[in-house]
Amino acid sequence: MAFHPSRRPLTPQAGSLTSVGLGCAPIGNLYTPVHEADADATVDAALDRGIRFFDTAPHYGAGVSELRLGRAIAGVDRDRLVIATKVGRQIVDADGVAVGSGGTGADTIGDLSRDGVLRSLEGSLARLGTDRIDLLYLHDPVDVDEALRGAWPALEELRAAGVVRSIGVGMVRNAPLTRFVLEASPDVVMVAGRLTLLDRTAEQELLPAAREQGVDIIAAGVYNSGILANPMAAPYFDYHAASPELIARATAIEAVCDSFGVALPHVAARFPLRRHAVEAVVVGARTSAEVHDLVAGAAAVIPDELWSAIDAIDTVDTVE
Repeated sequence: MAFHPSRRPLTPQAGSLTSVGLGCAPIGNLYTPVHEADADATVDAALDRGIRFFDTAPHYGAGVSELRLGRAIAGVDRDRLVIATKVGRQIVDADGVAVGSGGTGADTIGDLSRDGVLRSLEGSLARLGTDRIDLLYLHDPVDVDEALRGAWPALEELRAAGVVRSIGVGMVRNAPLTRFVLEASPDVVMVAGRLTLLDRTAEQELLPAAREQGVDIIAAGVYNSGILANPMAAPYFDYHAASPELIARATAIEAVCDSFGVALPHVAARFPLRRHAVEAVVVGARTSAEVHDLVAGAAAVIPDELWSAIDAIDTVDTVE
């Protein structure tokens, strides 16, 4: 499925990838510090290889990811890019005090108020050096009821005013996302880690609800935080040590991929795109080499027989 017209670059470019986005959490120093030059090289590589969709958030590095992305795309025709960022959290310094608009800090705290949404967006625009956001998500709200009362109406106002082109919600939990699909008016929802080779629980209620309501899906967390990138070297599932059962399933899937001559990470990143309503996947990268591998995976030939063989391997059931 291709990117919805309302979320495509205003000036399309031939040869650009329409279903792959660069996740910019890693260049915000996620897990490991990243030098400024390496962050620039990562974004430059994405642009060179046809990626035009960039996903960031104030939470990633407490503003660092947005700031670095903004610097890297400075001078690039804005109409050729699609930028997604998020609201619902406030950047604070080491003492827990809110930083000034456009600044970076030490951490973030939840803020689901209308004013919080507007302040967050103002800061994001400053860090990114842009005058608009193409896709604005509510970022993993803890209290759905509070979010529906305060933050969500603010997103709808921003969409109606044309400040943002599309609005949505990004979460790792299926049930709250399904509530937003059924009770609010998102254009898209981002589901992280629940539509993967190991965890397909988004297929149970979220995807059917999205189809019914005409809401598009963007998939993230396709490696389940490491295990589907390299089961032995990074045996982590949802940021915790993976169980022996999960490692066994992942290595079985990897063996199937190896038998067809296709890399496991490439298959993991392509899997969500086989599902109706999924218009893109977002994959994080911290180096230009990882970007090149991501693009190679987008072009890899994956035979139907490989998918059938993987479907025969049990997946995990996640309790909501």
